[in-house]
Amino acid sequence: MQKKVLNINGLPRTLIVDTEASLASVLREQLLLTGCKVGCNQGQCGTCSIILDGRVVRSCVVKMKRVPDEANVTTIEGLATPNNLHPLQVAWMAYGCAQCGFCSPGFILSAKVLLDENPNPTRADVRNWFQKNRNACRCTGYKPLVDAVMAAAKVIRGEVRKEELLYQPVGNKIYGTTYHRPSALQKVTGTWDFGADVALQMPPGTLRLALVQAEVSHANIKGIDTAEAEKMPGVYKVVTHKDVKGKNRITGLITFPTNKGDGWDRPILCDEKVFQFGDAIAIVCADTEEHARAAAKKVVVDLEVLPAYMSAPAAMAPDAIEIHPGVPNAYFEQGIVKGADTKPLMEKADVVTVEVDTYCSRQPHMALEPDCGCAYYDEEGRLTIHSKSIALHLHHAMICPGVGIEPDKLRLVANPTGATFGYKFSPTNEALLGVACMATGKPVSLNFNMYQMITYTGKRSPVFMKCKIAAEKTTGKLVAMETDWAMDHGPYSEFGDLATLRQAQFTGAGYNIPNIRGKGRTVCTNHAWGSAFRAYGSPQAFLASEIAIDELAEKLGLDPLEFRFNNIYRPGDTTPTQQVPEVFCFENMFNTLRPLWKEAKQRCQELSTPEKKRGVGLSLGIYGCGLDGPDGSQAWIELTPQGVSVGSSWQDHGQGADLAALTHAHETLRQMGITPEQIKLVMNDMAFTPASGPSGGSRQNVMTGNAIRVGCEMLVNAMRKPDGTFRTYDEMVAENIPLRYDGKWAASMCTDCDPETAKGNPFAVYMYEVFMPEVEVDIKTGKARVVKFTTIADIGTLTNKATTDGQIYGGLAQGIGLALTEDFEDLKKHTNLVACGFPFVQDIPDEMDIIYNITPREHGPYGAAGVGEGPLTAPHPAILNAIYNACGVRIYAVPALPEKIKAGLEALGAKREVAGGK
Repeated sequence: MQKKVLNINGLPRTLIVDTEASLASVLREQLLLTGCKVGCNQGQCGTCSIILDGRVVRSCVVKMKRVPDEANVTTIEGLATPNNLHPLQVAWMAYGCAQCGFCSPGFILSAKVLLDENPNPTRADVRNWFQKNRNACRCTGYKPLVDAVMAAAKVIRGEVRKEELLYQPVGNKIYGTTYHRPSALQKVTGTWDFGADVALQMPPGTLRLALVQAEVSHANIKGIDTAEAEKMPGVYKVVTHKDVKGKNRITGLITFPTNKGDGWDRPILCDEKVFQFGDAIAIVCADTEEHARAAAKKVVVDLEVLPAYMSAPAAMAPDAIEIHPGVPNAYFEQGIVKGADTKPLMEKADVVTVEVDTYCSRQPHMALEPDCGCAYYDEEGRLTIHSKSIALHLHHAMICPGVGIEPDKLRLVANPTGATFGYKFSPTNEALLGVACMATGKPVSLNFNMYQMITYTGKRSPVFMKCKIAAEKTTGKLVAMETDWAMDHGPYSEFGDLATLRQAQFTGAGYNIPNIRGKGRTVCTNHAWGSAFRAYGSPQAFLASEIAIDELAEKLGLDPLEFRFNNIYRPGDTTPTQQVPEVFCFENMFNTLRPLWKEAKQRCQELSTPEKKRGVGLSLGIYGCGLDGPDGSQAWIELTPQGVSVGSSWQDHGQGADLAALTHAHETLRQMGITPEQIKLVMNDMAFTPASGPSGGSRQNVMTGNAIRVGCEMLVNAMRKPDGTFRTYDEMVAENIPLRYDGKWAASMCTDCDPETAKGNPFAVYMYEVFMPEVEVDIKTGKARVVKFTTIADIGTLTNKATTDGQIYGGLAQGIGLALTEDFEDLKKHTNLVACGFPFVQDIPDEMDIIYNITPREHGPYGAAGVGEGPLTAPHPAILNAIYNACGVRIYAVPALPEKIKAGLEALGAKREVAGGK
């Protein structure tokens, strides 16, 4: 230990420190300056950035022995006060930069040092600075962050006042504006407490947990010896499957009759078998996290290692054993049947066909906040679990029987969440926390490190897809499509049937294809379990059909845009599921894009050199807003002496639930003179909030937005007097009129899709998007980079423009990652953010242009659809199409790593040599 005097946020502080401890841990754990966030803990993401003697440092990798005595340390808490924010903090709020908010303090402090050194930076200066300092963001696509720094620089130079940056409501209206999020102030000041911050604030006696996890992918468990671990310092108890009071299984809620399993295939703590690398086998409960982790290494697990099937083809091989005995590895099938038999149509002389064989990879979510949570018994004796859940009531149903507790005795709470992008649609640590709390009777906390986050949590399910499409030679009209696919969903069945259905719903979507035949299957493997990921299921589908459409256009000698334009949905057409689209917007979108497409082709031609070729690509994407079939939501509205309270379980993982809930309520209530400041949000605690459904499938803006609208309309109608004016709170009480109203809305017009034919009306509202990236390929190295991205989106009316912009920029950035760098395949290699291909600011273009084609939706609140899923439906096939346009290399499996493109270039060169020799 060493005594150090440091100047922390302008004040001298005397600290007794472990010289090997990191500066981040001292700031967070000894000083509770939790505005310093720890993400990767490896210096790769910059969430922990603080200012040390005028320099930006990543405090997670700075050991205390390297911090000079009397050093000046500035954390986000010392930058400004909530009543007198720094211009960067105001700009972060104004430009919607604090989406999940986990990276915001680090970015703001990093930018502070930049502007101290250079108050007049260029956009390139800002981007270079963030790249150099490893400031990473998974939510925003970086463009809003650069916008915010440029705006703050104007304030610092005295060109504008910081107050001018924030949108001020005009005429008491915030719908469709850039009004900031209610949570923005806390996020930019570092006071938005994420799970690891909550864990530090737990009371004395809280047990800290560490998992004993499988280090193989498939094995029988012969025994678990905890004796040595139980003797380790600080250990209170080692929990195994024997301590679980319930079924020790998480139910996958299987809903389709053709599923060959029962859904009870995922153990909370492994008892008989290990199914994947990282499976939880035991939980060590100790007084400190360090003691718990040390003891976890002492648990001895006797294993009989079995063959590991790490892909769908391997698991479907004739000699493969059943991963779940009694259930075939290919356990669910989904068919699609539309129109006439496709085979004779494709054999006609006047028909041209193409067939592609694609692979969409196991994309990692790479949220910067590792999974975290805590559990305790509350004042009413309920087991209460805090986590990053984006599906409180769904998770409640999935874990209750497994942990062994009555439903009314389990309460789930969503912590402020540092993004999930869908992986928390599945429960991860909730049941583990519940089991540990029940087994010890003590409050507990469990925080993953980034290695566990990457290796344990679910991933996008890879799909092997064969897609054959046919069109008439003379008219260029699509005639038929045939598909065959296999989805590697990992070892656990939850939501695998839905992801498999998505291939039927979205392969070829956007085009009038009158005749379709296809079949796919969900396959159990020993690789990472499949979980929801933004645009769930559709990136795999569009990868195949949008490359096939491009190849078919080329074979017909048609321009890729004009071929698409000739076949897009128009009145009278139906989707692959035979649903009539709720709007027909693609024609306007392509008409808007046409001149930009011509300009892009010309620009790429002019900017290409022999060393670096440029190309432009196209694709379209569609996604439904909702859970398949008759989805719905609930919210409650209550008049109070201060204004109106709005209660919902609209779980927020960065998409802006708080702002959207506020906006829909305010748009309904403002006729009474209610201002945004008079609306209180009560969110995401099952003790107080109703079942609004999960935050996935971009459903919440439609479903819960409508529920809030309906509830507010009920209140408005109750308060309206016969003369058109409105009662006051006191008048409502005096007249004994109810003050609280339950808003409910259901998409009753929807139906499920048939497992044999996929016929159905699964969604009431869809999102539509067209993608046009411009890509540069380095001929020497094969490296491709997106230099410009133009997209046209139709998401109905815009609930909030800053939010929709940010969602689209962020989705495009993740699409660029999916196309070019991101993967989780190698369990030894893909174990940190950099190795998994995390896109940093220089990997994403600054030129990203969003054009909105606004078509109000009949069933959307105030005409709105969702937004978050749309931008990640199909940017990646457009990028692959652009690579082909640039250099002639077709890539069918993402990511399109440089070595793949280089190999393609070399193969083309060899072909040319052979042709030249002839």
